Amino acid sequence: MPATTERFALSDGAKLSIQRAGEPDAGVTVVLAHSYAMDHRAWHKIMATLPDATEQPVQVVAYDHRGHGQSSAADEHTATVERLGDDLAEMIDGAVPSGRIVLVGHGMGGLVSMALAARHAALFEARVAGLALLSTPAGWVAEAAIPSSLGRIVQDLRAILGAKIVERVAQRIDKAKTIGLRWLLLGEDPEADDVRLVAEMIAAHWPDTVALFRPALDRYDQEAALSVAAGTPVVAMVGDRDRVVPVSHVEALAGAVADGTAVVLPGLGHMLPLEGVAQVLPRLVGLVHAAFRR
Repeated sequence: MPATTERFALSDGAKLSIQRAGEPDAGVTVVLAHSYAMDHRAWHKIMATLPDATEQPVQVVAYDHRGHGQSSAADEHTATVERLGDDLAEMIDGAVPSGRIVLVGHGMGGLVSMALAARHAALFEARVAGLALLSTPAGWVAEAAIPSSLGRIVQDLRAILGAKIVERVAQRIDKAKTIGLRWLLLGEDPEADDVRLVAEMIAAHWPDTVALFRPALDRYDQEAALSVAAGTPVVAMVGDRDRVVPVSHVEALAGAVADGTAVVLPGLGHMLPLEGVAQVLPRLVGLVHAAFRR
């Protein structure tokens, strides 16, 4: 069943762009929350493969955070991890009204997942049967260099590709692969299509989104969220070539809950939803199957 796109209206009038794949009436829905300065496209490989990988029908939902992708713009009052956690709670209530949920967060999306746990504990405990944290820091200090690094990357891309960066990335991908983009966000041997997509997403969110959300990310503390998630199966995964999140951070996240597993993937960088599908998918399938059993 091909993915469909819809708009979900939040209580303050903002709208989230949502992609659905799989079985709409499935007993388990996998909700995918993307990272900082990215959008739902980062999940396209998971969206395409997960519905057919599970023993029972499953729905997969990927969405754009407020201020990202095709969702409504954010402002200085709504560009916070807490507000994104509230958005996620509203979306789950309104767009995934029944069944258990496996929540998957990448980078900032992992922080948003934990904000959901901290601010909407009853919803989290009632609905979330598994949590996967991909390349998610135990503290945002790990990602403090990202905004300036992204700025340098975009400047490099513009120097190589010219002003119409997105249109020309595909034509000059070999040069794009040699700059800081690959070093910062991807692993040893990235696919050209993955590099192009990451470049497009960064370019689409630079500089406004990057600058707008940075103060909130600096302030966010997820300690309270981990206490709420203590009884939930948690898988924390990171690539050993991740320049953003140290291996020690996923070990800390997994160690903070009773049923936590830390997984380190050799040769991979920060973009596990793109470059680590072969390794990530079985872990997500395992969480889905466990959710059906609970």
